[in-house]
Amino acid sequence: MNDFQTIADDIAFLDDWDERYKYIIDLGRTLEPLSENEHSDANKVRGCASQVWLVFDETASDRIAFRGDSDAHIVKGLIALLHGLYNGKSAGDVLAIDASAALAKIDLQDHITPQRSNGLTAMIARIRAVAERQNG
Repeated sequence: MNDFQTIADDIAFLDDWDERYKYIIDLGRTLEPLSENEHSDANKVRGCASQVWLVFDETASDRIAFRGDSDAHIVKGLIALLHGLYNGKSAGDVLAIDASAALAKIDLQDHITPQRSNGLTAMIARIRAVAERQNG
């Protein structure tokens, strides 16, 4: 999985948003699949128009490690973006990240629907909540 800066650079290289959407969807296809059991209510992210599940690896006590899935291709791509932004970082580093500023670099907010934007905000909130718990 790519880090966020690599993803942002790749997106900036693409000429138009049709190509960028395709790239984001392709990113989503690289996500490790979740098991049937992981598609549970406990892992479901509320506030998303689509079905979204985030599963956190609790054994990675000093790092945020998660996997995710969605029933919408573009949302799986958004999960992959967040994976690049947050996964593998310390809880303190996750809490220091300004997700809005990072996503503004790729002009994402102006190119997704308000419902997708709300879902993205809900996913970020879930990741930050886990980081806050780990950070103590």
